[in-house]
Amino acid sequence: MNANIKIALVDDEVLFRKGISFLLQREENIEIVFEASNGEDLVNKLLENEIKPDIIIMDLKMPVLNGVEATKIIRKSFPDIKIIALTSYDSKSFIANMIQVGAVAYLIKNTTPKDLIKTINEVSKKGFYYNESVLKTIQETIVSSKNSKGNLETSFLSPREIEILQLICQQKTTSEIAEHLFLSPRTVEGHRNNLLLKTESRNIAGLVVYAIQNDIAVLTL
Repeated sequence: MNANIKIALVDDEVLFRKGISFLLQREENIEIVFEASNGEDLVNKLLENEIKPDIIIMDLKMPVLNGVEATKIIRKSFPDIKIIALTSYDSKSFIANMIQVGAVAYLIKNTTPKDLIKTINEVSKKGFYYNESVLKTIQETIVSSKNSKGNLETSFLSPREIEILQLICQQKTTSEIAEHLFLSPRTVEGHRNNLLLKTESRNIAGLVVYAIQNDIAVLTL
């Protein structure tokens, strides 16, 4: 493993937060940089702390400033920080909303420690990670909203960009895509940035949603 993955934990339930902290600190490649009790506390700590987390594990239902609103602020002010939503809500509308505002992974609080650690590592490596149930929700939500949206224009994407987008949807890393297509990782990054600009997606997670929405990638569950 390379450098440690720096994590911030945000949850108003102290016991739950400490439990997660204890669990993660046992992992060699994970470092907790700070904890926060709500969204406002988190934003203040991000402004105060010189060391920024790579990933924030964020509860959604919190007093003062909830996780959804805090995610919106962080996406604007600290776009490089990845947000994993960790919540007791698993309704489709909640998942779809969090993905739209910029969360790159979504975990339910009764998830296993193994799943949490896997999600952190996958997000660190690939920029996003959706497990089977979340992918299913994305598909169902998008299919139901498709008719009202009408077909979106995809002809402005080049065949190479579509190819790369399909590989991103298979949750492949930049280096894996480069190897598969005999390109340099730098070229793949360039195509990926073009995709983000052209589709007006906030992040890789948004690209996946866009791809499903436009039948570019069919996810096999």
